[in-house]
Amino acid sequence: MSTPLAPISFWAALRFWARLGCISFGGPAGQIAILHAELVERRRWISEKRFMHALNYCMLLPGPEAQQLATYLGWLMHRTAGGIAAGVLFVLPSLVLLITLSWLYMAHGEQPLIAGLFDGLKPAVLALVIQAAHRLGSRVLTTPLRWALAGGALLAVGGLNLPFPLVVLAAGLIGHLTSSGEALRHASQAATPSAPAWIDDDTPTPAHARFSRARLARVLGAGALLFALPYAALWAWGGPVLQAMAGFFTQAALVTFGGAYAVLPYVFQGAVEQHGWLTAAQMMDGLALGETTPGPLIMVVAFVGFAGGWTQAVLGPDALLAGAALAAVVVTWFTFLPSFIFILAGGPLVESTQRMPRLASALG
Repeated sequence: MSTPLAPISFWAALRFWARLGCISFGGPAGQIAILHAELVERRRWISEKRFMHALNYCMLLPGPEAQQLATYLGWLMHRTAGGIAAGVLFVLPSLVLLITLSWLYMAHGEQPLIAGLFDGLKPAVLALVIQAAHRLGSRVLTTPLRWALAGGALLAVGGLNLPFPLVVLAAGLIGHLTSSGEALRHASQAATPSAPAWIDDDTPTPAHARFSRARLARVLGAGALLFALPYAALWAWGGPVLQAMAGFFTQAALVTFGGAYAVLPYVFQGAVEQHGWLTAAQMMDGLALGETTPGPLIMVVAFVGFAGGWTQAVLGPDALLAGAALAAVVVTWFTFLPSFIFILAGGPLVESTQRMPRLASALG
């Protein structure tokens, strides 16, 4: 058996997460491909099996799966601080950039110039998405059953317009029911990685990643406070627009099964038609900006928040920039907070299934 790599320091990981937040173009498929290429293939911080196990869990959750995967891997390697650092740094560069571009768009009407600058990136982004889909598909679609499940899921979602959560649950159930032979082969094949990694197939679950009811209660309690305290502050001092944004985007974060494209109609209906925070044309322009900046595609909500804060003058007409930036931060906070709670609360439960082939097969 090969000797695992030496432990990776928190600061080395922090540098990687900061870099990742600046280069994570290409939507979730491209971002997951970058994570795989860097952490599994190049740096060998985590094995293929452990990476895919984490990814399968994140794909089941509402919210941005690539950001959740980064949070999960950061948590697995360096405890809660590592998870928070990875998740925040995955989003922070995009937030700063979108606030800047949104200000140029709202204040100076230079959106055509900005869109022109990013038009050159779109072919490269498309190529990265195609390459990422091929890379992940070649690793995941390894049996006729998995090909059949992938084709059936595509037909169910794209052709029959079935709810994405229902399709995911059905695929997991089929994987579980048909896993008697495949699960054992999956376990035996996954136990022979091509190269050693720091967190390898046989690496014991770290102490901080083991499930305990006390830890689960602490995480859920902290998450509740991190929601309630800012919401109470907005209720007391923020005004009705910021209050409505906090509530609406919390709801959006909990129904984003299927990725950003699945939730955009919901956001469009609420932000444009129901609340009138921005126009339909502005929403489309914001989506164009979101597609050509790093970070999760769902970060388009930061543009929605900025535009809404600007047009509604949430801090008054003399503080348009400050009010719009505050609205963008509020929207981002309430959109991503559930993802951190899902990972930090559910991660130990997922790690406990590492040695359970039938459950691992259902996740796969």
